[in-house]
Amino acid sequence: MCVYLPAAIEPPEPLAYARDGGGAGTDPKNLRILANELLGTRLAARVGLRVPEADIVEVRQDLIAHTEDRVMQLGRGRAPCQAGKQFGSRYPGKPAETTMYDFLPDEQLRGLSNLADFLGMLVFNKWTCNTNGRQTIFFRDGAGAEYSAQMIDNGFCFNAGEWNFPDAPLRGLYARHRVYESVRGLAAFGAWMNRVENITESVLEEIYSEIPPEWYAFEERMLGKLLRRRKLVGELIVSAWKSSAQPFPHWK
Repeated sequence: MCVYLPAAIEPPEPLAYARDGGGAGTDPKNLRILANELLGTRLAARVGLRVPEADIVEVRQDLIAHTEDRVMQLGRGRAPCQAGKQFGSRYPGKPAETTMYDFLPDEQLRGLSNLADFLGMLVFNKWTCNTNGRQTIFFRDGAGAEYSAQMIDNGFCFNAGEWNFPDAPLRGLYARHRVYESVRGLAAFGAWMNRVENITESVLEEIYSEIPPEWYAFEERMLGKLLRRRKLVGELIVSAWKSSAQPFPHWK
């Protein structure tokens, strides 16, 4: 079963959506990846991080039947995608005019218009226990503009389909530690941690209400644990600082 919105779906007002890749099979736990994507993306936006616009899109059977690449690669075989509600994240601009990258050289990385978002995303990753490497895309709005980053792929927040929080010091860190060169101590993350602490139960319930029931057998306990974890983020970041990886080279 395909779990992400196929590329180039066109609603009444033409909007391009990027396919995130991956699949869920028929295991209900794997279907939670879809719920994670929507919940994670909505929460990251509430915290003030730059993430793609996201929506739930109905993918029709006739689209799948007439689109050759709407299949899942399963080892040596292939299986067709299934119709139904899918998670879609909007492409950052017009595909014919805006080029996305998943890597930038160091000089351009340091010059990102929203470099501070990497501190916020670490706070977010620690809070939600993102057990996958943080994926990021880079683009710019015009030829002379600075590059910007968008944080994508929240499917492994809440430990993917397990919906628990197996914290570890290196989880949630961006692979290129240069993005943390401005960090001198825990205070660098203070504003982002405050934003997380300001996420209320009503905000979680509002986002939860958007998630299609067929994507989950939702456990209210997970939301309660997520609320309680807001106060743990500082401690989790300190554990990353103390790790052998030394992700914050200027922390004193």
